[in-house]
Amino acid sequence: MKSAVTFLSLFLIAVTCMQCKPKETATPEANRLSAEEISEGWELLFDGVSFNGWRNFNSDTLVGWVIDSGNLLALGQGGDHANDIITIREFENFELSLEWKTSVGGNSGIFFNAVEDSAIKAIYEIAPEYQIIDEVTWDGDSLTEGQKAAGCYDMYYAATAKKLMPVGQYNVSKISVNKGRVQHWLNGDKVAEYQMWTAEWDSLKSVRKWKDYPLYGTARKGHIGLQDHGRKTWFRNIKIRSL
Repeated sequence: MKSAVTFLSLFLIAVTCMQCKPKETATPEANRLSAEEISEGWELLFDGVSFNGWRNFNSDTLVGWVIDSGNLLALGQGGDHANDIITIREFENFELSLEWKTSVGGNSGIFFNAVEDSAIKAIYEIAPEYQIIDEVTWDGDSLTEGQKAAGCYDMYYAATAKKLMPVGQYNVSKISVNKGRVQHWLNGDKVAEYQMWTAEWDSLKSVRKWKDYPLYGTARKGHIGLQDHGRKTWFRNIKIRSL
């Protein structure tokens, strides 16, 4: 009888402890779509385990990247954008969403409307870029507004009050491109908006870095690209849907 009472007491104590234990918040599995996302037309561009659907710009191969714990990881070894990668497919009028984080002083970017041509040596000569950079511990030259995170690189600047996560933590970026109307989002907030192929667009090109690249921003559709620019950058949950 005594042993039965002891067992019952231990059981009640265990149940009480289980009830007192704080509930753990489940972390959604990376590189998976929910039923709702699928119904909304989203599709994954990265499966988390392979390079399927990706290759280096102006190449049939893929070097300079590895799969790291469900991330596409740029190793930062290319030099002069030699290892930038693009989707094999092309897209027009779309919404793109992904998560990214950088190493200390990291510098990268997301390209869209990238096309390949013998006259184009690097992806930035043709494709607009959503800038990714560690603004806080960046140790290069002083950043201009056009070089800061979430803007259209050296064209349209991001809002100064944006929420940028610390190095090592994931940011969520979204790019909407619809008939030349482009929106940049960062961690849930719209931080930039502009219209391509206008007199203003051409005027900005003429006085910025792009004056030496006449094909910059002229394509109406193209590949999605990720930049390899000197330091490690991780990407995951890369998904897209048509608009």
